[in-house]
Amino acid sequence: MSIVSEPTTPQKVELTDEEIFAGHIGGKLSVETTAPLDSQRALSIAYTPGVAQVSRAIHADETLADRYTWTNRLVVVVSDGSAVLGLGDIGPRASLPVMEGKSALFKNFAGLNSIPLVLDTKDPDEIVETLIRLRPSFGAVNLEDISAPRCFEIEKRVIEALDCPVMHDDQHGTAIVVLAALKGAVKVQDRDLHDLRVVISGAGAAGVACANILLAAGIADVTVLDSKGIVSADRTDLNEIKVDLAARTNPAGRRGGVVEALNGADVFLGVSAGTVPEELIATMAENSIVFALS
Repeated sequence: MSIVSEPTTPQKVELTDEEIFAGHIGGKLSVETTAPLDSQRALSIAYTPGVAQVSRAIHADETLADRYTWTNRLVVVVSDGSAVLGLGDIGPRASLPVMEGKSALFKNFAGLNSIPLVLDTKDPDEIVETLIRLRPSFGAVNLEDISAPRCFEIEKRVIEALDCPVMHDDQHGTAIVVLAALKGAVKVQDRDLHDLRVVISGAGAAGVACANILLAAGIADVTVLDSKGIVSADRTDLNEIKVDLAARTNPAGRRGGVVEALNGADVFLGVSAGTVPEELIATMAENSIVFALS
């Protein structure tokens, strides 16, 4: 059996509590100026009176904000702290270190300015309305760690409401990495992606998005598991998202749980809490692939 992990996953490093907390003192972000402020002339250009000229120009043509402010390079990382990876519903304040970390990644690896915005509400209406009101301040939205199924509604409504890029990282970020890694795995094994039988454990944001991207890539046999077993069309306890998923997955009509799903499967993708016994992994097909992402 081949066990293929996410290609960018670093080797495990032993960390002490002391160095972890020390690395977070004062947060992980700061704001730095790009214009010099070292003389009266520089101050007059960056602020009064010069800035008024730029503001008047933007007032006359709002598209100039992309050129003369940082909005076109600013990503806002938005969360309500309801589904923080590995921690669950910990609330906005406790989720802020995670969001700061994501903003730091944007800056260091993509050269994009980014700020975290944690909201003290789980109401989709309030979250969407907040982002609509703040739209002049940023150029893109990265939704993060919002629980399912609310995350699907929020993302859809924010995309419809805003004229800027919007993505939900837990969905699309995970799905893109999974598809890329799976393509690499089948290339190493000299197999056809389309012939794989894939089992996904987890029917939340990540699991649904992974199922969607794998189906779009041409993998016909995808089976999804939630906490109650295989997501199948005969179940009466499915929400709207899972009903749609059941209609497009599990073409063999399998019933039951992880035992039935894994038997003979080529790929196992774990994006939910919990563990899978080694003896069940042994029931998978020869040269099976395991992505343990949760």
